[in-house]
Amino acid sequence: MQFFGGSEISPSPPALTASGNNGHMMYVFNRNGVCLLYREWNRPLRTLNAQQDHKLMFGLLFSLKSLTAKMDPTSAEKGNLGVPQLPGQGCSFHSFRTNTYKLSFMESPSGIKIILVTHPRTGDLRESLKYIYNLYVEYVVKNPLYTPGSPIRSELFNTTLDQYVRGIA
Repeated sequence: MQFFGGSEISPSPPALTASGNNGHMMYVFNRNGVCLLYREWNRPLRTLNAQQDHKLMFGLLFSLKSLTAKMDPTSAEKGNLGVPQLPGQGCSFHSFRTNTYKLSFMESPSGIKIILVTHPRTGDLRESLKYIYNLYVEYVVKNPLYTPGSPIRSELFNTTLDQYVRGIA
């Protein structure tokens, strides 16, 4: 069953948004900020150790979610900056772009956060992130050997993810 519509993983993934291998890295966090998966495809420079990198990325997401909720022009209830929001609550962001990369973000209602960092000219990846989430549900969550909250070690998921990301980004 797919979370985002349909009953199974779509046999035809979303259309490609760019050509070549422009995907840099991907993170999957659970609702508690634990990094369940980190994958690299094209990251020439490393400046932090893995644990620091994961903390920095989760902190960035937490801050951006708080800021977008606080700046929401349509909501009278602003809350306090830094107070966690439930998935789907308030204003949210989908991506941001710098001169060297684009960060695309999706959060599921269960609190799973998927972050894909790509080339700055990559198009909208919301449908692609939903497809990746559906791969996660099919190959990880439905696996009876997987313990929720533990790092993802599914070869089938990793192989399918690698093929897909190399094609989209």
